[in-house]
Amino acid sequence: MTTPRLELKDVSMGFGDLDVLDAISLQVQPGEFVSILGPSGAGKSTIFALLTGAAARESGDILLDGAPLTAQKHPFAFMPQRDALMPWRRLIGNASLGLEVQGMDRRQAREKVLPLLAEFGLSGFERHYPAQLSGGMRQRVALLRTVVQQRDMLLLDEPFGALDALTRTGMQRWLAEMWQRHRWTALLITHDVREAVFLSDRIYLLSERPARVLHEISVPLARPRTLADLASPAAVAIESEILDILLNAPSS
Repeated sequence: MTTPRLELKDVSMGFGDLDVLDAISLQVQPGEFVSILGPSGAGKSTIFALLTGAAARESGDILLDGAPLTAQKHPFAFMPQRDALMPWRRLIGNASLGLEVQGMDRRQAREKVLPLLAEFGLSGFERHYPAQLSGGMRQRVALLRTVVQQRDMLLLDEPFGALDALTRTGMQRWLAEMWQRHRWTALLITHDVREAVFLSDRIYLLSERPARVLHEISVPLARPRTLADLASPAAVAIESEILDILLNAPSS
């Protein structure tokens, strides 16, 4: 059996008297796209805080490729809810920022980014500032900044949540196409049931806080996927199952 790229085993934590995570267990295989779906405030982003070292667990284990995750390791490339682009930096400077923070020379970092601009639909906009870009383009810059770091795994924290419905749908389709091409190992946090079904191989459903795993759902839809696949009986059945579980879960 393949060793998971990431595995959480009975991970619990809280803030003072507030219990946030209750014995969370999940795993992500290499090259797999997994989503975490649950109510607002359930603790989904807290899981990312544990992975990135911004918070410490109280109990349980976090393994990367079968070995304990330590503070010295930096295996994750993190894309937050907002694009977090620096308004005074041009597109090329924002896209290369993650590499520069890691210590790479600015010129070398930009040379590494430049060949990827066309693939991300950003060619010709190298010298534009964030204020001159559409919401979708800003998110593509943020994702480029994330993946160019070539870390073991992507952490995507509701990357399209701030976009309007039409732009969000377009970005979901674009991300699905990019994942199909590159097969990044990815863990996505989302509130959007349809987004999770469209993008994921598997979905973990969390309860209200303190969060526990209610159910794990496999998404058997063939890849590559199109938006039309979301209207298929299989996709509709998965969405219905997810909503039924989340809406009828007992309160903690």
